[in-house]
Amino acid sequence: MNRRAFGITLAVAALCERGLFGGRRPPLQLMEGFITDVDGIKVGHFTDSRRPTGCTVILYEKGAVTSVDVRGSAPGTRETDLLNPTNLVQQTQAILLTGGSAYGLDAATGVVRWLEEHNAGFKVGTGVVPIVPAAVLFDLNVGDSKIRPNADSGYKACQDAKSGRIEEGTIGAGAGATIGKSGGGRPMKGGIGTASIKLPNGIVVGAIVAVNCVGNVIDPKTGKIIAGARTMDGKGFQDIIEGYRSGRGIEQLGEPGRNTTIGVVATNAPFTKVEMRKIAEMAHDGMARAINPIHTMADGDTIFAMSTGTFTVRADISAVGALAAEAVSEAILRAVKKAKSVPGYPSFGDIR
Repeated sequence: MNRRAFGITLAVAALCERGLFGGRRPPLQLMEGFITDVDGIKVGHFTDSRRPTGCTVILYEKGAVTSVDVRGSAPGTRETDLLNPTNLVQQTQAILLTGGSAYGLDAATGVVRWLEEHNAGFKVGTGVVPIVPAAVLFDLNVGDSKIRPNADSGYKACQDAKSGRIEEGTIGAGAGATIGKSGGGRPMKGGIGTASIKLPNGIVVGAIVAVNCVGNVIDPKTGKIIAGARTMDGKGFQDIIEGYRSGRGIEQLGEPGRNTTIGVVATNAPFTKVEMRKIAEMAHDGMARAINPIHTMADGDTIFAMSTGTFTVRADISAVGALAAEAVSEAILRAVKKAKSVPGYPSFGDIR
């Protein structure tokens, strides 16, 4: 290569580095934050002290344009059909994430009751009908399975709801969450985590995720397993995917329906219900980066997407969807890193 050609090559490489030709850009740094950084969003937890289980409510009483995307094959949900873009109601006043498997859906009744008392809901001639979609995770394997969230639990979560800094880890819907229940390893403690990305122009994208996956949790920046199925001595991690590639554990992927990662992404940017469905779909990419395997027959993975519309300038749907996926990944990592151990399930802090 002559000197002139070499100089041109260096110049093009520099432009690509700056992203002018679609090349690499400096990585976006995810800021420490919470889904409550989206103005008006409140989060409340209820944790049952009798055993590790509970529920978490995400409130926006004014009504947020909402949709959902369900990828796991063992979901437990409420009001998700209503969030189909072709259906009538456009807004929700709350989303409930809860433990207790299908029994835990009862907690949504308490959220509805609290919202009615505050006159928040779909306006009808005789008052309001609060719209509260919900998703459950399976945590009946931890402690007494007869203890699970109920209507009073959902009501108390609403009473606890606040803006600003919120608690993460072994609390609310993450109280009984466990991870790494495949590959023949020893599972460990999951939890609930949140994150947000705040852009210079005022757009905010946030996420909250309760992590109860059958797979391992992976740091997308390093590709390393940070939590999940432990080796039999409890000191390391089993690479579930490498096990499958070698033929180990291929006959059975965990126990059906005993897992599930559920979450909510929210933004202050205005979008339609159809657009929020796309953002929910893209947010699942964040799960796929941070959990492997994901969306299995043994998971009920579900993500709701909410737009408060308080930011008046239109935003690019693909960009917000991509940032939602980033926030989901970060929320998953925080859920695991902030979790505390329970009997039989050590936490990230115990084994790092």
